Amino acid sequence: MALDADVRSVLPSVRVPVLVMSQAGGPNEDAGRWAASRLPAGEFVSIDRPDLIPVVGDPAPLLDELRRFVARAAESGLTEADRVLATVLFTDIVGSTARAAELGDRAWRALLESHHSVVREQLIRFRGVEHDTAGDGFFASFDGPARAIRCAHAIRDALKPLGLEVRAGIHAGECELLDGKVSGIAVATGARVSAHASPGEVLVSQTVKDLVAGSGITFSDRGTHELKGIPGEWRLYAVNSS
Repeated sequence: MALDADVRSVLPSVRVPVLVMSQAGGPNEDAGRWAASRLPAGEFVSIDRPDLIPVVGDPAPLLDELRRFVARAAESGLTEADRVLATVLFTDIVGSTARAAELGDRAWRALLESHHSVVREQLIRFRGVEHDTAGDGFFASFDGPARAIRCAHAIRDALKPLGLEVRAGIHAGECELLDGKVSGIAVATGARVSAHASPGEVLVSQTVKDLVAGSGITFSDRGTHELKGIPGEWRLYAVNSS
C-alpha cells in the first residue's frame, strides 16, 4: 500500500498543524524538509538521536519537541475552519434529452423523480452530502474517496431497473466551505472529470486513485486529459470494481 500511494499532490490541502521529524543526518532528512515545506501548517525538526522510536535511547529530546509543537499549535490556532479536504462526486443521466423527448414532459418528470429518489437513497446509505441537483445531475461530497466510489457504483446499479444509465466523476481536494456548501477549484475539477466519463463509467482523478491504495478498488488507466478551465494535464482512471 505504501509503495502504491503517492499523496504528494494533497499535501497543500492538509490544513491542520503537522510536525515532521527526521533523524539528523539520516537518509530521510531532505524528504522530511520537502514534505514540511509543502504543508501549509507544516514544521520540520531535525533531531540528533540514534532513532526516532521513543523506546530506543533517551526519549527526552523527542518528547520535548512534541510538547513544544502541541503547545504552539494550540496557542496559534493554525486551522482554517472555512476550508476542508473533501471528495466530490458528480453524476448525470446519459442521453437525457433524447429520453425526455421520447417520453414526453409528464412521463419524463415522473422518471426523473424516481431517479432523484434512488440517488438520494444511496447518498444516505454512503453518508454523502447533497449540494446541488441541476436537472438530471447530482453534485455531492463525501468524507472519504472510497465511500464516494462505492456510492457511485451503487447509484449506477440501482438505476438500471429504471432503464437509466449514468456517468460519474470523482475528485478529491481542498474545498471552500460556506454555509455547509463546498466550492472551489477541486469542485470544478470533479465536474470536468465527470464530463470525460463514458456511459455507465465511474471516472476518477489520479488523486483519488492514490488515496484509495490498498482498499481493494481496481482501476483501468484512461490516459491523460486536458480538463476545460483547469491548468495542466490530468491522468484519469475508470473504476473496475469497488
